Amino acid sequence: MADKTGIEWTEQTWNPTTGCDRISPGCTNCYALTMAKRLKGMGSAKYQTDGNPKTSGPGFNLAVHADSLTEPLRWKKPRKVFVNSMSDLFHARVPREFLAQVFAVMAATPQHTYQILTKRPERAARILTDLCTCGSGHPPGEHFRSSMEWAATSHSPTYVPGLEHGIYHRSGWPLPNVWLGTSIENADYARRADALRNIPAAVRFISAEPLLGPLNNLNLHGVDWVIIGGESGPGARPLDTQWVTDLVDDTRLASAAPFVKQLGSIWARENNASDAKGGKPADWPEALRVREYPDTP
Repeated sequence: MADKTGIEWTEQTWNPTTGCDRISPGCTNCYALTMAKRLKGMGSAKYQTDGNPKTSGPGFNLAVHADSLTEPLRWKKPRKVFVNSMSDLFHARVPREFLAQVFAVMAATPQHTYQILTKRPERAARILTDLCTCGSGHPPGEHFRSSMEWAATSHSPTYVPGLEHGIYHRSGWPLPNVWLGTSIENADYARRADALRNIPAAVRFISAEPLLGPLNNLNLHGVDWVIIGGESGPGARPLDTQWVTDLVDDTRLASAAPFVKQLGSIWARENNASDAKGGKPADWPEALRVREYPDTP
């Protein structure tokens, strides 16, 4: 089931898939991998299959969970929902048909705001633009939207109970309640911002967490929101607050909204912070006490 969360920029998590594989330095101390090992030991059904030990770990094999798809249909109160806090929705092994089901559910629940964060924005762009090559002249995304409609009908082999009447055409495209983001931990992965710009989304955002180096001159054109955070937990790597200051300034210059989440364990220890993760704004330099959200359509 979905869970309340302590993640400062969201309110609830929803995990229609679980498991992942590490692909860049930001994944080194993955909290989800550590949590999956613990959940496997507790007997949680979602975390009983081990992933490749070189890139994943115990209980963290990529898996899709059809029984979790309809959870948001039961939520009446609007909320911000982090999709796949324990996975990456655009992992190569998540079937396109299952993605269509996930998007059909999000389209059917416009009262919620869905926040999707991926380290694989190139695949997200390919699928969600779904450029037509059949000569029919359909606009970008038309084939994927058709897949959403198919997933929402009783005639579909990927039928989602509760969506019998079809929904995507009432919501528009891109879905106005879905935010798409990518993680950029250092300058070596700034190219992910270019892929992000190719994704149709009501709101595009970048998560610079864990921030492992300066992101000076990061191209923020087309980006609406930037989350910034230092690393916490065992093996945490240091954060220089100048990196945060510069990124906050660049975010403002780009007319995007900055959200400083935490300054990390090492900063907290070195500055006798009241929170072990460096997550209390009152402890920070005043210029970094900023937690803004993007303007929405």
